[in-house]
Amino acid sequence: MKVRVLGCSGAIAKDCRTTSFLIDDNILVDAGTGVGDLTLDEMRKIDHVFLTHSHLDHIAALPLMLDAVSSLRDSPVLIHALPATIAALRTHVFNNIVWPDFGAIPSADKPFLRFCPIQKGDQHTVADLVVEALPAVHTVPAVGYAIQGSSGWWVFSGDTERNPAFWQRVNQLPVVMFVIETAFSDRESTLARQSLHLSPRTLLMELQSCAHQGCRVYITHTKPAETAVILQEIRSLLAANSDRTCPPSPIEIGWLHAGQEFAI
Repeated sequence: MKVRVLGCSGAIAKDCRTTSFLIDDNILVDAGTGVGDLTLDEMRKIDHVFLTHSHLDHIAALPLMLDAVSSLRDSPVLIHALPATIAALRTHVFNNIVWPDFGAIPSADKPFLRFCPIQKGDQHTVADLVVEALPAVHTVPAVGYAIQGSSGWWVFSGDTERNPAFWQRVNQLPVVMFVIETAFSDRESTLARQSLHLSPRTLLMELQSCAHQGCRVYITHTKPAETAVILQEIRSLLAANSDRTCPPSPIEIGWLHAGQEFAI
């Protein structure tokens, strides 16, 4: 399985694209602004979109992508999401006011998109890959995702704060790579708590719950104005706790950037 990072920022700025991952050639996990770097042919091949939640940085490119490729496809794109996320998209995006209702055009029988409701804990086999919806703790109903590759599972936390149920599940899986959000620096820890995001200190507290040794952890969803501070704070905390288990020493922490590709 190939994972291509299209976007991994918590907001836009030059060279900063919001959350989206291309899995092989035909699955998107979230549809942030990074989708705009795909060619028309690459977008045309996307058959499935798995959304974590309804916030704009995770759905911004979805209506525009569908508009770009709808005339090039013979079948609808399947949008997998929580019922609350689907309701938000129908009410606030595909409502014939902000954007046409692509679930009903060109006809109800042959629409440009179809919504596929999911629930936390569901597993779906899509294009020979197993995709599982993981629990997330956010200001709106949300999930993360685990996807099974040939060497193990790729896990994405989605937008979340402290989340014991997430670790309870992923500690049961042979995970080889975690992608975990850390949206704010510790100097913005109050805002992080209010918006249910992680900061460096709560990230490292979360990683204490990780039972996996030797896996890779990559940080995502940093705010552009905070990225350098977040990375420095994580490095400082790791150095200060180098003789402790915060996180367990075999865990390797890295930083995502758009354009990276991983074989899982």
